[in-house]
Amino acid sequence: MLGGVGWHRQPRRLSRPLSGAAVDDERIAKNPCSAKSVTAPRPVQRRVVPLRYDQVSAIRGGLAQRYRAMVDLGAGCGLRQGEILGLGVDDIDLDAGWVHVSRQVKLVRSRLVFGLPKNDRDRRIPLPDSVALVLRQHIDDFPPVSLTLPWENPADEERVTVPLLFTTTRRGAINRHTFDDKSWRPAVRAAGITPTRATGMHALRHFYASSLLDAGKNIKALASYLGHADPASRSGSTRT
Repeated sequence: MLGGVGWHRQPRRLSRPLSGAAVDDERIAKNPCSAKSVTAPRPVQRRVVPLRYDQVSAIRGGLAQRYRAMVDLGAGCGLRQGEILGLGVDDIDLDAGWVHVSRQVKLVRSRLVFGLPKNDRDRRIPLPDSVALVLRQHIDDFPPVSLTLPWENPADEERVTVPLLFTTTRRGAINRHTFDDKSWRPAVRAAGITPTRATGMHALRHFYASSLLDAGKNIKALASYLGHADPASRSGSTRT
């Protein structure tokens, strides 16, 4: 996706220095890119159309049993994909009804590591009874596996061990790219939905946000649950 962003911005980045060179060569009198009337266009924010409940349910049904509770955590608690993959059994208080998000699993130089959540912000999120029920069953069916990974930097000696809720069939940490290719996108297709960036696992967070807003949840509280620093800057945006 970086390449897609870079190529269409490149002409604008190059236009100013090229025009400056033309002034130096006395081919033009003034650099038109330096005029106060010339401003960069503002990026257009795309409106998010959340998945419907039946679509979320269909995607969940298309996943292997060991991964279905991931959908409940995304749609019912608003966790990011990496946060779900890094969630340990000790991070969940099934009786009190809270989820503590303190880490994620991410790729650094093609290696899986534990790291802080996005924006380096840990948070507590209410755990609905329906999701707690699913997690209890998941833990019974697929007992947590204690795995040790580097913290943030693969080269560091620091290691962290977490009893992960979600692992591969080989009892290893889940690589999100492999999961997306082998599990998520096939489930999306099976649900009759075209796999796109907008229908990635991140779409579950949009479903969660939409559900809470429809229920009248305060936007500041919602932003806190989602791990956003500024609720106003995220309203209506595709980036969460």
